[in-house]
This record gives sequence, structure tokens and C-alpha cells, in this order.
Amino acid sequence: MSDSQTISTAVANLYNTYPFPPEPLLDEPPPGYNWRWHWTSAYNFCTGQKPQRQDIRILDAGCGTGVGTEYLAHLNPQASVVGIDLSAGALDVARERCQRSGAKNAEFHHLSLFDVEQIPGEFDLINCVGVLHHTPDPIGGIQALAKKVAPGGLLHIFVYAELGRWEIQLMQKAIALLQGDKRGDYRDGVQVGRQIFASLPENNRLVQYEKRRWAMENHRDECFADMYVHPQEIDYNVETVFELIDASGLDFVGFSNSGYWEIDRLLGKAPELIERVKGLSDRQVYRLIELLDPEITHYEFFLSRPPLPKADWSNDSVLLKAVPERHPCMEGWPGKSIFNYDYKVVTLSDTEFEFLQKCDGKATVEEILTQGKLDLSGVRKLREQQLIFLAKTV
Repeated sequence: MSDSQTISTAVANLYNTYPFPPEPLLDEPPPGYNWRWHWTSAYNFCTGQKPQRQDIRILDAGCGTGVGTEYLAHLNPQASVVGIDLSAGALDVARERCQRSGAKNAEFHHLSLFDVEQIPGEFDLINCVGVLHHTPDPIGGIQALAKKVAPGGLLHIFVYAELGRWEIQLMQKAIALLQGDKRGDYRDGVQVGRQIFASLPENNRLVQYEKRRWAMENHRDECFADMYVHPQEIDYNVETVFELIDASGLDFVGFSNSGYWEIDRLLGKAPELIERVKGLSDRQVYRLIELLDPEITHYEFFLSRPPLPKADWSNDSVLLKAVPERHPCMEGWPGKSIFNYDYKVVTLSDTEFEFLQKCDGKATVEEILTQGKLDLSGVRKLREQQLIFLAKTV
């Protein structure tokens, strides 16, 4: 058996022992949302406009127990959703999960990322969350997925970041040392890890980090095992993650947590440093940000296969003819204080609230503005906040 096959078998054994994610099965659609799994929201984030089609194909690559697949199916009811995973046990849970919640537009196949070519056709959206860093060959994995992205399609990726997972790496190595020949016995690994945490002094750095960041989810053995006794993990920094991106042959669209990547939040009080930043490339700025704020635990970003049309709403006449629609991923609407697509609080002015109330996906911006007091700058602000989608009229 090759090293690659050995690693894949070990990973499959982990998830057969501890199917992941361990979220409970429901007899109804899952609560809340993740806008990255909502086709219209993701496409709008990447292009600045609403997509023309909803009858798309979606691949959930490395779907595990189907938590993401279930959301993808319910958030995109007109889409055809395919989930693949190398763990037969996890797939059994995924099938039952989607069957119970009524996600009838999802199907599953027992395949690894490297066998994705066995599925015919291309996909408009491929979701690959928490998978590539657990494969024996991440570059080979992302290249296999890239070949299945349709022209104008999106690939959504999530991989671990080394700076914010330093304490996790230390605990992984400690558990492995104490397991010795028992390494690969994942239940023993969980037991050893829990004993370590219970024995360490209260003020120990590893204990404090676990309590501050992960304890709430790690009370479940499935989560603890995935974090601390995984047989394969590769953590990235900005430089190595862009090596991965470049190898895909796709275009980098952007990080989905764009707020983290704003240098002004870190150096805004030093104009002379901001001036120096202007001499750096985008990738150098990203690296600077993570070095100055090393709490980042993962990178989440979108790639695309050209051509991906980007909307330009700088022309007033074009904007006036656009048809606005409220972003569906808002909590607390109708209300003037809402959680936006990223679960951040937004307080609307009276004029913004009035405008949003009239965004029904039928009236144009011009027609709505004649009935209220908001101006075009206010419309652009709502669009930049992603509180509205804009679609061009034919």
C-alpha cells in the first residue's frame, strides 16, 4: 500500500470511528444559514450581482456526515447537490440526515477527492470545507476539483492556518508521543488527550487556549478527535496557501472573511505605516496582517474559473435601472436593527429601512427612489454592506 493510500485509509478509519461533524439529525430543515453555501449570496459576494440561474449543480467535496450538504440542498432548492466522502460510515449518516430533513435534491457517492472525475459533468459551485488539509496531497486534491468547476463557476475552500493553531499542534504532538504504538487507536487518543487536559495546571497555556477557543465544541468526542488525534493535517500560512491556490489554475476571487484582511484595523493610527503598505503587493499585505494578528485559525476563500463577470455599479444610469432584492440571509428583519449575512449587527436609518421594505425583486432602483428619501449613495452603501442584491434589467 502506498503512503497516500495508507493516509487515506487512516483518515477513513478516524471518521468511521467518529463520524464528523456530529450535529444531530433533524426532521426539518436545519436552523440558521451559512451564506457561503447559498448560491445567490456567494455569487453576489464574488461578482457584485445576482446570478441569472438557480438551477445549478453543486458538489460538496468531502461532505462527511452531510451537515454542509443538507444546508446546500435546503438553501438552494432548485440546485442538484452531490456529496462525496471517503468514509462509508459518515455517508450513511449524511444520507439519513438529508432524508429526514427533506433534502430530496441531494445524492451521495463513496468517493475521495482524487476520484471526483468519476462523476460526470461540471459544477457551478464546489464546496470543500475542512478537507484538503487532511489529504495526503492537497495540491493534487485542489487540481482534481478545479477540473470540475464549470466556466464562471466557484470553488469555495476552507483550510487550516498554522498561526492560530499553534497550541493545537503542540497538543497533537504530545498525544502522539504518549500513545506510542497505540497511535491510530483514536478512542485511546481521545482518552489520552482528555487526561492531559485534566492533569495540566489551570494556568497552562494549552489549557487556557482550549477553554477560550474550543471547549464548547470539544466536549463531543467527535470534535475532540478531529482536532487532536487526526492522522493527517497540513496547516498553512498566507505564502503556502497561495502556493496551493496557484497550483489550482483558478483565479483567486477573495477571502470570505474580508474584514480580517483590512490593514487599517491594525495600522490605521499610523498613516506613515499605511503609506509604506501601499508599496506592498496584495499577498504581502495579507502576510503582514496575519503576522500582526496571528489569531487566524483557518483560511476561507473563493476561487473561480473564468470568465466570471464582475458588475460595475459606478454608472448612475446603470444603477437606476437595476432591480434590488433584499439579502435573504438577514436575522431580525423586518426591523431597523438586524444581523447581516455575516451575523454582525447593522442599524438601519429610517430611509434605509424604507428602501429595503420596497426591495421586492420587481421594482427598479429608480422606481423605489421616487417614493422615498434615500439617494444613490445610500443604495451603493446597502449594496456594499450586502444587504441587497442587484440584478441588471434586460
